[in-house]
Amino acid sequence: MNALRPAPPLGLGELTDPDYHVDSFPFVPGDLLLLCTDGVTEARDPTGTFSPLAERITGWTESDPDAFLGRFRSDLLHHVGGHLDDAAAVLVLERPVA
Repeated sequence: MNALRPAPPLGLGELTDPDYHVDSFPFVPGDLLLLCTDGVTEARDPTGTFSPLAERITGWTESDPDAFLGRFRSDLLHHVGGHLDDAAAVLVLERPVA
């Protein structure tokens, strides 16, 4: 799922308009949650085009965090031509199935 409207990064909401909107999403058993730094969201290909993160991962079927992260890493490095220009951190969390 994607946010309906952009919001400031986590922890920076108080520095912006107090009426900014925060979207909420269910996090049900079996779901994966992707958290990443700006080194990922601002990654560009050799022509300067940002990685289309949301469009790329929509529809992926990996349900294992390690498999998802492996595909994510490969896809991102392919987009940027094999090397990131900024430090990047990615965390994939799974809500366990009971």
